[in-house]
Amino acid sequence: MTNRSLVTTFILIGLPHAPALDIPLFTIFLVIYVLTVMGNLLILLVIMVDSHLHTPMYYFLTNLSFIDMWFSTVTVPKMLMTLGSPGGRMISFHSCMAQLYCFHFLGSTECFLYTVMSYDRYLAISHPLRYASMMRGRTCALLATSTWLSGSLHSAVQTTLTFRLPYCGPSQIQHYFCDAPPILRLACADTSVNEIVIFVNIGVVASGCFLLIVLSYVSIVCSILKIRTSEGRHRAFQTCASHCIVVLCFFVPCVFIYLRPGSRDAVDGVVAVFYTVLTPLLNPVVYTLRNKEVKKALLKLKDKITQSQSK
Repeated sequence: MTNRSLVTTFILIGLPHAPALDIPLFTIFLVIYVLTVMGNLLILLVIMVDSHLHTPMYYFLTNLSFIDMWFSTVTVPKMLMTLGSPGGRMISFHSCMAQLYCFHFLGSTECFLYTVMSYDRYLAISHPLRYASMMRGRTCALLATSTWLSGSLHSAVQTTLTFRLPYCGPSQIQHYFCDAPPILRLACADTSVNEIVIFVNIGVVASGCFLLIVLSYVSIVCSILKIRTSEGRHRAFQTCASHCIVVLCFFVPCVFIYLRPGSRDAVDGVVAVFYTVLTPLLNPVVYTLRNKEVKKALLKLKDKITQSQSK
């Protein structure tokens, strides 16, 4: 696949910014990355420790937190390196290939997982009496596994299409990580077929998942409106609000970058920050601060740690 490529190393241009902003941006993104990793690790720990959270909803949330932790790790450390020193902009051909694969693997898996989570909420609210029997442990494991396998297949297609082309130079990627659209600009061959397949592939995945999520929430809203008490309606809406917020923050930037004509300018790099940097941080914040059960579990964990330290 790399035999015809003369380029052995790519140079990541990074985010468009004034050189004077290197240190402030480095500090901001470093803090965000540390908070993202710690926040998602905390959610994983709390859900594993508290038996009350061993339900389908939190099972999928552990998958989401695990994905977000690594999704951020795939892009942010390299971004920090591009801000930290000129030498940090260099990335080998095979490292670039690996980054693109991991990025699309985790990103598409998260896309599928959001769809599964919306289906889970639909069953929980629209069919509460049948929910336990319909979402057994085996069913949850099957759904989660299918999202990972689908993400892997989707990413393999993107990576193969991108790196089967020859790259003869220039080697500067107008982005802060290796992604298909900016890399294809460097290929010394016709990329029209690649662009069409990538557009259709990502378009089918993103549009299909988003449509299913919308249909799920239309059904959920209809079910919520049938609840007689205002307190019950408020609780049901609150349960789904966090998922909707995160879904919009993830899908809207993706659609802007991949599904609009001429997705080529530096604005793409800035927009990509939303779903590569901010969304992985937003998930633990939203699901923790807006969820009473997680708050209680955090307080219990804090009490246990305090008691063990006092002994």
